[in-house]
Amino acid sequence: MVRGGRVVLGIDARGEPEVVEDGAVLIRNGAILEVGRYRDVAARHRIGQVLGSDGHIVCPGFINAHHHVGLTPLQLGSPDLPLELWIVRRLASRLVDPYLDTLYSAFELLASGVTTVQHLHGRTPRPVTRIIDVATEVIRAYQDIGMRVSYSYGLRDQNRLVYEDDEAFLRRLPPDLAGLTRELLAEQTLDVGESLAVFDELHRRYQNQDRIAIQLAPVNLHWCSDSAIERTVETARRHGVPMHMHLLETALQKEYGRRRTGGSAVAHLHRLGALGPDMTLGHGVWATEADIELMAATGTCLCHNCSSNLRLRSGIAPINAYRRHSVRIALGIDEAGINDDRDMLQEMRLALRLHRVPGLREEEVPSAGEILRMATEWGAMTTPFGARVGRLAPGRAADLVVFDWRRITAPFLSDDVPIVDALVQRARPAHIHAVLVAGEVVLQEGRFLRVDRDAALAELAAQMQAPLAPVEIRNRALGVPLLAEARRFYDGYLDGESREPYYRSNSRR
Repeated sequence: MVRGGRVVLGIDARGEPEVVEDGAVLIRNGAILEVGRYRDVAARHRIGQVLGSDGHIVCPGFINAHHHVGLTPLQLGSPDLPLELWIVRRLASRLVDPYLDTLYSAFELLASGVTTVQHLHGRTPRPVTRIIDVATEVIRAYQDIGMRVSYSYGLRDQNRLVYEDDEAFLRRLPPDLAGLTRELLAEQTLDVGESLAVFDELHRRYQNQDRIAIQLAPVNLHWCSDSAIERTVETARRHGVPMHMHLLETALQKEYGRRRTGGSAVAHLHRLGALGPDMTLGHGVWATEADIELMAATGTCLCHNCSSNLRLRSGIAPINAYRRHSVRIALGIDEAGINDDRDMLQEMRLALRLHRVPGLREEEVPSAGEILRMATEWGAMTTPFGARVGRLAPGRAADLVVFDWRRITAPFLSDDVPIVDALVQRARPAHIHAVLVAGEVVLQEGRFLRVDRDAALAELAAQMQAPLAPVEIRNRALGVPLLAEARRFYDGYLDGESREPYYRSNSRR
């Protein structure tokens, strides 16, 4: 049994919290058997162990619905640049052991109450067998620490460096740089069949694992041909798995979509049959009112990556417009949050504050309850775990966070402050008493119960002191020169197009 002075079951359709006073969650075999008043539940059952007390607060485990890497790009030498340049600059990053790299960010996620992560894996050199081996190491890290993971290997079949055909871009480069770049692209080039083979093998291997799910991620419109998107959608629906796709992250991506489709990237995906409740669009910063209406009509989800959008100068997503149209919104930390870490509690506060536009009507801006729903139930709906996690109810997985209410409220908190407002605005990782995944305590009082954090990080630090491998030396020789070529390519890309963010021109007055 997990006990709390208040147990937050979830957030209702009006954005209001559903709370049980002096509550308890009864767990059996990794699932919630009963939720109710502590006295009532204790009277009906013989309890083997009680975790928590009337001085604790219990809520559903958080879902980071958009995650990529462990050591952050900044740690690996890539400063925050506009997205299109940042992607090219990251080619010069060090290579990191995938198991230890994943553990590094998993420690931070779990310490801030994240029980489920949507891991969107990026570039791994071919062949397919190597990609599967690396994916297995990533998944093993989550298995070892005890988290729940939905894993996708990003599918792309074109425009791997800038927003044009690879061969066309290679022809722009000086011959010596073109040769090294061609070598790099050959390592990264998989056809659609090979990428889907990665999914097929991982899905077959992990389909009966309780805490592991495999889904599909066509990376972005510019990285995927229409054929690649259609084949991915067909595969996803045949296997009954959801999809996650970056879209309209920057003004340049919006312009690319206009040039390619003659109109809206969202409308183009709809014509390809890709929209629906099983599709989540990541970022959506430059969506128009018509795009948002189409997402709402098709039940398509959004993942809001607040920190990432700010750090990479992508803009501020029109979250209040998405809310007005009742689009389900999840929260993702992406590579790293505003503090260059993976603190979900910080990300929730940032999302709460960033969209408080001027005005007097509270319904125009997100409430703390809505933010909590984004980080729990709505985040869950973007993963294959769906209705199994994100709320506390009988039959659902026992993924939950236990907070020490005394630490949150110290030295004083007025008793008329709503519990969820206090939780979202004041809670820190240091206030977490325990985190449970599938009914198992995996973190307690800051201590990871399955993995030796200090030993893992010491091993990671030691590995990163090793001399550069030949491929790392080559990649470093490519990164800065290619960055200059990318700058030249994008110079003038938006000339004549409006750079006015949608969220400014469409705020409700």
